[in-house]
Amino acid sequence: MSPDRFIDLVRVEQEPLRRFLLALCGGDSSLADDIAQDALVRAYVASGSFLGLSKFSTWLFRIAYNCYLDHCRRPKLESITPDSPQALGVSSGDETDAAFKYQRLYQALERLQEREKAVIVLHYFEDRSVKEIASILQIPSGTVKYYLSTGRNHLKSILQ
Repeated sequence: MSPDRFIDLVRVEQEPLRRFLLALCGGDSSLADDIAQDALVRAYVASGSFLGLSKFSTWLFRIAYNCYLDHCRRPKLESITPDSPQALGVSSGDETDAAFKYQRLYQALERLQEREKAVIVLHYFEDRSVKEIASILQIPSGTVKYYLSTGRNHLKSILQ
């Protein structure tokens, strides 16, 4: 795949990918952006191996989800110092869209299992079909339906 073609395809998927990662990261836009950047670098490096057997968006979201899982597996080495922007509650204007509007929903999503959360976000935030979600997460369609059902029930009980 040519670099220009890759850039064109990424432009189309950039915002949906960011929303997906933002929801997985509990509204932490800087973390979502870091993971997105890592995913895009990995995708660019691997773009020559993209065979077109699935949609580009499915392939890209799978890479992003793997990057997110890699982040979750890493030991938490960073700490917040008393005078850091996070500790002081300072945020950029871009963060207000997620941090304040959807804070309760993001907190509820954080209480779900990782797979439930990913399925709920892909289906309801990104309007992905069961088949696409199954391809992105590399699980059977029946399992996607199961996670949709249990995830909805868990969210309902958390938000009540």
